[in-house]
Amino acid sequence: MKKETILRTDIDLTQPLSDEQKQRLTALANMPDEEIDFSDIPYNPNAKWVQAVSIKTNKKQQVTLRLDKDILDFFKKTGKGYQTRLNAVLRTYMEAQQ
Repeated sequence: MKKETILRTDIDLTQPLSDEQKQRLTALANMPDEEIDFSDIPYNPNAKWVQAVSIKTNKKQQVTLRLDKDILDFFKKTGKGYQTRLNAVLRTYMEAQQ
């Protein structure tokens, strides 16, 4: 039996992307779906993520929150939906503490 190796790579989000990394990401973003090779990840209809359902809750509450300027600037630079991403970060932290 062949032993498989799982390679885990942590991404350092504090470092800016190199020009080469930006070029690779641009090339991937411009690649048509038909050119993507899925042969190493065959479709599994029983996978849990295939059966996942998006649940959108409208139970948001408007608040006034004071954040450090650099934190707010960072999330705003990520573009449209930055408040949703900020909410997701806070949710992840909350769930980790439970």
